[in-house]
Amino acid sequence: MLQLPDFTTLVEKQGVAVVNVSTTQVTAFGSAGIPGVPEDHPLYDFFRRLPTPPEEDEPSNSLGSGFIVSEDGHILTNAHVVDDADEVTVRLTDKREFKAKVVGSDRKTDIALLKIDAENLPTVRIGNPGTLKVGEWVIAIGSPFGFDSSVTAGIVSAIGRSLPDESLVPFIQTDVAINPGNSGGPLFNLKGEVVGINSQIYSRTGGYMGLSFAIPIDLAMKVSDELRAHGKVTRGRLGVQIQDLTPELASSFGLSAPSGALVAGVEKGSPAAKVGIQPGDVIVEFNGKTIKDSGELPPLVAGTQPGTSVGMGLLRKGQSKEVRIEIGELADERPAERSRDKSVPPNRLGLVLSELDEAEKRELSVATGLFVESAVGPAARAGIREGDVVVAVSDVEVSSLAEFNKLLAKQPKDKAIALLVRRGGRSLYVPVKPE
Repeated sequence: MLQLPDFTTLVEKQGVAVVNVSTTQVTAFGSAGIPGVPEDHPLYDFFRRLPTPPEEDEPSNSLGSGFIVSEDGHILTNAHVVDDADEVTVRLTDKREFKAKVVGSDRKTDIALLKIDAENLPTVRIGNPGTLKVGEWVIAIGSPFGFDSSVTAGIVSAIGRSLPDESLVPFIQTDVAINPGNSGGPLFNLKGEVVGINSQIYSRTGGYMGLSFAIPIDLAMKVSDELRAHGKVTRGRLGVQIQDLTPELASSFGLSAPSGALVAGVEKGSPAAKVGIQPGDVIVEFNGKTIKDSGELPPLVAGTQPGTSVGMGLLRKGQSKEVRIEIGELADERPAERSRDKSVPPNRLGLVLSELDEAEKRELSVATGLFVESAVGPAARAGIREGDVVVAVSDVEVSSLAEFNKLLAKQPKDKAIALLVRRGGRSLYVPVKPE
């Protein structure tokens, strides 16, 4: 008779090193005290009946999870848990609370390192995600919806999963129940070792639907070490755009199998351009490691120290080719300061927008959209701020000011306009009511 695993000992020993992470961010309210909710919004009446808050800025709170990795108070969590927070509080299982310092945050891998002023803390055991097998039991401990120390269990569904806009992380996919508040919490194997950090879910409803994704702990620890030492993460760069090689594409390139990363574009002046890599080349080996699909290449390149010389194996028109390339440095995810014409007046939504060039799109991880130079009036009250990217008006994507202005002119002047906004790797619709 098959017997299910008993998680009780694991939870008793390792659960004490899992923490609750809460953040406070000051957000501006409108004059009526309704945070970015237009009068025609379904929740307007609900907010209107609440006591009117003061006119000054008010704090908003969010919850996440984390786990202690050093006895002197270093804690790992997700970057999106602490992004833009004005204050971070860590609560231990013994109910002690500490104000935490954000040592560093890396949006590309969604890892953040916190530090609290404490000693002799319980710590988790770090495992090796490379030994995980599909079908293996794993458990998560965290604070979904603020319910501290909640335990959920499931199995590993896939390993090395690539997700859109998350190409630097080979995710561990599980069916462990993960909900808001679990973000940043540990994923344990049956040995009681942390093998991943629960980061995100795939959902059409906003809640758990059986698809959860965790960042491998070896990658997280490497990022953590760099954040602790330098406050940021340095990554390698080739300067190519790649895509999956389908059977049809493989056949058209005269290849016997759809294996490798197909080069779709090469940036001018990049390390790849300097050694003659061309669109249509297929990268099949990087630094001695075989590349079976395109998702395997970005983490390998990113994990290579800039300035390192590595060998690469290519297929060009069906013929094998070896090149040696000096890895460049990937630009920081935050775009450089932009100089703008301060004489440009905001539109009727209170936005001053500018178009993005290709380099800025890569830095911001968007294929299209307009950069928010400034947000005042209705846009600011709705929560849009400088540095956001407006990707779409309702469900229509925009890539130029002309397109945006044309769409804006068609919108009713007495109703809220839904803008799809990209911020720090996340997208959300924001309703903005014109003045």
